Amino acid sequence: MKKRLFCLLFGFFIAILPISAVEISQKQPLDDTVYKKYKNITDNESLIRAVEMLENTTGKYSKEAILGKNLTNKPIQIKFANLASINPLYMNFDALGWKEKKRLTIYINEKHKDAPIEALCAILAHEAIHQDEHNSLNEETYAWTLEAAVWTQLSDDNPELEKISHPLVERENVIKKLFVRGDYTSKYIHKFVVTNKGYQNLPERSYGFEELL
Repeated sequence: MKKRLFCLLFGFFIAILPISAVEISQKQPLDDTVYKKYKNITDNESLIRAVEMLENTTGKYSKEAILGKNLTNKPIQIKFANLASINPLYMNFDALGWKEKKRLTIYINEKHKDAPIEALCAILAHEAIHQDEHNSLNEETYAWTLEAAVWTQLSDDNPELEKISHPLVERENVIKKLFVRGDYTSKYIHKFVVTNKGYQNLPERSYGFEELL
């Protein structure tokens, strides 16, 4: 599926007072209908809320992909995990997309179990883009830019989010700065991707991401 980058114009202002993750993420209880909808994806309430939050963001496509509209035509499982148990090299990764036996899984580092739902929403927007065994610099650029766009939208709506002391929020704030600095395009995120040592062996293009970004 051909995917094109986008340019978003967001308002931006800095919050003066900090607020806790609990205060921001406090919601009404989920009903059984919602849990049934996610029975093949996750039973974790925070992850369900994070996926649902994608509906009204630039990452709506990622929600649809997680629910099953992806290259496998199956829902994507989402789990918190000790990524080092998969491979010691993944110990410090924030999240990981994995395909095994034609089933996609998104593993999120267990250290992010208490992350704000908005930050989980942003990283899920990114990881749901990876739907096959093939990756590329273009695909990573798209995924990181989408993540930044979702976080920018959510944190502009709730500026206090940026003040939360959490490693996943720190990640999101860094890429938001690159996104905003690049006039809401992939300009500086692309530079971040191509200079990332973890991506240096990736080809420039992959299926669905043939065009230069």
